[in-house]
Amino acid sequence: MRTGEPLPSMGEVLALVDTGRWHWDTATGLVTVDEVAARLLGLPAEQATLTEAQVRARLHPVDWNEITGVVRLAVAEGTLAEVRIRIMDSRGRIVRVVRSRSKPTFDPLRKAYLLTGTLQEVTDPTPGTPAGRRAVTGDWRRSREAFLLDAGRALAEARSTQEVLRVTANLSMPGFSPDGLAVFGVAGDRLTIIGHYGQEPGAEDPFHMPLDTPYPAAEVVRTGHAIYLSTPQQYQARYPLTWPLAERFGRHSWAFLPLVVSGRTIGTWMAAFSYPVAFTPDERSVLTTVARMLAQALSRAGTAENERALTDGLQRSMLPRLGPQRIPGMSLAARYIPTGGGLQVGGDWYDVIPLPNGRFALVIGDVQGHDVRAAGLMGQLRIALRAYASEGHRPDAVLSRASRFLYGINEVDPVDPRFATCLYVEVDPAGGMLDVARAGHPDPVVRMPDTTVLIRQTAGGLPLGIDPDADYPTTRMVLESGETLLICTDGLIETGGHDLDTGWQRLRDILERHRGSLEELADALVQAVHGPSSHHTTGPLIDRREDDIALLLLSRRAEDRGSGAGRDTVRPSLRRTMLTVEQAEPERVAEARQQLRELLHDWCSTDQVDSAVLLLSEVLTNVLVHTDAVALLEVEITDGPQGRRMRIEVTDAGEDLPHLRTPGELASSGRGLLLIELLAHTWGVVPRGKGKSIWFELDEDEADTPPDRADGAAPSKPHEDRTALDDREPPEDGKPYEGRKPLADGKPRENRPTP
Repeated sequence: MRTGEPLPSMGEVLALVDTGRWHWDTATGLVTVDEVAARLLGLPAEQATLTEAQVRARLHPVDWNEITGVVRLAVAEGTLAEVRIRIMDSRGRIVRVVRSRSKPTFDPLRKAYLLTGTLQEVTDPTPGTPAGRRAVTGDWRRSREAFLLDAGRALAEARSTQEVLRVTANLSMPGFSPDGLAVFGVAGDRLTIIGHYGQEPGAEDPFHMPLDTPYPAAEVVRTGHAIYLSTPQQYQARYPLTWPLAERFGRHSWAFLPLVVSGRTIGTWMAAFSYPVAFTPDERSVLTTVARMLAQALSRAGTAENERALTDGLQRSMLPRLGPQRIPGMSLAARYIPTGGGLQVGGDWYDVIPLPNGRFALVIGDVQGHDVRAAGLMGQLRIALRAYASEGHRPDAVLSRASRFLYGINEVDPVDPRFATCLYVEVDPAGGMLDVARAGHPDPVVRMPDTTVLIRQTAGGLPLGIDPDADYPTTRMVLESGETLLICTDGLIETGGHDLDTGWQRLRDILERHRGSLEELADALVQAVHGPSSHHTTGPLIDRREDDIALLLLSRRAEDRGSGAGRDTVRPSLRRTMLTVEQAEPERVAEARQQLRELLHDWCSTDQVDSAVLLLSEVLTNVLVHTDAVALLEVEITDGPQGRRMRIEVTDAGEDLPHLRTPGELASSGRGLLLIELLAHTWGVVPRGKGKSIWFELDEDEADTPPDRADGAAPSKPHEDRTALDDREPPEDGKPYEGRKPLADGKPRENRPTP
């Protein structure tokens, strides 16, 4: 070309280099091509206007789908859209490979893309070359789709920010994978580091910088556009001030992508590579898709963590903080796990209240529901219970007032009335006496020193808030030295699809096997419900919803049994329990039988267990039928050189002592003491200052034979001419009739020394 001659037109230049031009308007669906572009598409070499269907028929179907993704990516990043396309003939054979480059724009009014670009034939790269690695092939696309599906599923399942970062660091992208990752966040006008992978410890420190710093991650946050740096020279030339921060890591390529949620840039994802990466449109498409999924996962995890922190802080602010040794002579442990409901907040609570009389009150309860209203009512009810208890009211009065209080709240808001279950225990640290009042709540559980577990049946009333005049009877029990009391909400029992029976069995196994401290026992109980092992111990119910968990453990410290007046050092006590049966509570006789069976769960002889249950039922029934007094049951199992022994004693305030009779065939009564005489090893009646005690003992028979004869023969006990116990004066030695059987001459015989 001579000097001064005009430059050739753009069309002439493109024709000289065998490059065609085309224009595509997605609103009309028409594609305009020049002569070169038409020839490259396998059409007659003349300018033409084609429909999308005509153009699509000439392209490989996989490549046509690829074009849509590349165009959207280029519009989002404001870059060129470049893609390799395989041209097909009428028989479906590939005739050539062309490269298309265009600058797409999006018209929001017409909701259409406008593209003007070039088309040029390229040589199909040899497999294994760098160009071949970047070539668009069907296998690469299939692996990319599989990768994106796996990545999307893994990120969707991540529940916390740390899990999201861990999943992102373990992603293996098809054909290229970064070996250094960092996620930046925005705090006010500063860029912060959320997490990183593949960097040296402390590498995040320099990333705390103002957003106006000339740094790629900061620029991405400001502009919302991705930045790709294929070589260190590009990085250094574009960001000379911050290049030293990246130089020391020895990377060769970097991609900084915006994390966008609902149109707002919340941070930047950096992917660094230890080898050169050209960042082709396909590679950019993969990185952009991962960045979008990462942004959504971080947003979900952040929202969930903020909600959990808020609700957990709200819930815990309403719970007491237990200091060490809050109750003299006793140890206390508590746990609260807010697991129910979408907001992770519920109505479970516990409290420890010092009382004016020097005692303490343990309170645990559960307000109906798993929402903010349940948490609010829980806070009000806890404050009310603390106020009533601090006034010195007894347990029954405290629950009655609390029920009336909640009933009044329900009357103010009748649209959404709520009730609450509650268990109130007044503790006397000196003697271990427990006064229990229950409002529709699960019964307490006692673990004995030898890890035998008993569900202590207690009298109860309606849940709080249902009846303002509800009555809550009090049950008294004793927490012996070395015993542990467990009170909890139903979430600890029923979470995982369990009912009361299977749920208690799951907890019983933990209580019986555990040998650690009280705090470790509390952790073990929670882990049994929510730990990895809980997935293998699901219950029989279909509903597997989780529920809030609150639990309190109270342990009375074991006393030194090696010395002290009155200590039985020959036969130390293994298990001991007490139970009262009121005249108006005959159903508690069945509870006493059940409790005795639980106490003797490992007794060798099942016949002896049945005998003990029968005798206990007889003695308790006699008190209810023949007296107007309350029956106090005491069961104790002791150990000695010759094995274990059970002692069952029933005390009442009745004045009349029982008679040992020989009833006729048609007699309707009089067989109680006869059964005791036949089945018990020893028995007796002990007159008290007011009332009496009837007791009997059975020694454990490992051979499962009758008590008196190891060879299986019948007991050799004389039965003739017995003297009525209630007609005799106490013996001259002043000892009561405890452990004595009358003979024909009217003189007592000692079966064993009186303690």
